[in-house]
Amino acid sequence: MNDRAARVLGVRGGFDGLDPEGSLAAGLRTWVDGGIECRGEVVCWGPVPAHADDALGRAFDLTGWECSHTSFHLEDFVPVETTCAEGPIISVDAQRTLLRQGIALAREVGRLAEDLDTPIPLRCIIATNETNGTFRFHRIRPDESWLVDDLDSYVGDHVVVIDFFPRPDPSLPQNDH
Repeated sequence: MNDRAARVLGVRGGFDGLDPEGSLAAGLRTWVDGGIECRGEVVCWGPVPAHADDALGRAFDLTGWECSHTSFHLEDFVPVETTCAEGPIISVDAQRTLLRQGIALAREVGRLAEDLDTPIPLRCIIATNETNGTFRFHRIRPDESWLVDDLDSYVGDHVVVIDFFPRPDPSLPQNDH
């Protein structure tokens, strides 16, 4: 989470209170209800498009393909007020609402990744600014990244990144080293 997001969410004292007021917006619940699926090495909202079989041929890397295909604007599914002068203007309070809804959605998507036949490591990225809020996710790959390492370099954005890793299978022997 970058400093800007931590300030607007008020998490300097901990993560209590990040849940959205009420519950996950109905528009976001629709995405969760559709689920996520894997096809080959890519993960996407279900049902995965047929062209996912050629994801690497269509994109620079699989992470970029996934980010492109899982991305949407939060304000299209979460009711927040915007003003329009020469474009949409989203207030800081509305951005906070979008971030909280995005974090709640990320938790749901993390559960979906854990429930796949073969659970996968997954990264959810939530970002807001004065013109929009976005949500996207991708499989975590050691040799690919969609973000820069320093989240504070996204100067005009509130950015939250949440990583989910599969739980170890308790039936398998564990390395105690």
